[in-house]
Amino acid sequence: MNILVCEDDVLTLKTLEYALKKDGYSIITAADGLRGAEILKENKDELDFMITDQHMPYVSGLELVYMARVELKMDIPIVMITRVGLEEAKIRAGDLGVDEYITKPFNPGDLSDVVGRLREKHISGKSSGTGDEGESYTGTDNRFS
Repeated sequence: MNILVCEDDVLTLKTLEYALKKDGYSIITAADGLRGAEILKENKDELDFMITDQHMPYVSGLELVYMARVELKMDIPIVMITRVGLEEAKIRAGDLGVDEYITKPFNPGDLSDVVGRLREKHISGKSSGTGDEGESYTGTDNRFS
C-alpha cells in the first residue's frame, strides 16, 4: 500500500515514515503542502492512502484534501493530523472528506492502528458498496508535542 505523508515538521515526518515503513507500507513524503500537491497530481493512480498535517506552508492540508477528493476524484482513506483541536476545524475536515482526525501529540502505534482500520474499512466498503463516516482520535502520547 502506497501512503502519501505530508508534514512540515521534519521530526514528525521522519517518525511517521519510520513507523509506517515498519508496518510494511510504502511511503512517499512531502515536507510542505506544495510538494504534497505535486505528488498527488503526479501519482494519483498509485496512491492508496494520504496522511496530512492541517497547517503547512504554501498549500494547507485542507486544500490537499479538497484537491484529492474534488479535483482529482480520489477515493482513498485520508487522515488529518494537527495541533489544532478545534471542533470547527474537525467539522470542516470531515465535510471535505477526511476519514479520521488525529490531534498531536499522539502515539505512532495508535496511528498504525488507525491506518490498518481505515485500510480494512476502505477495502470492505469497496466490496460491499457501503462505508461509515470517519471517527476522530485524540492522542495522549507526548512524543510529538
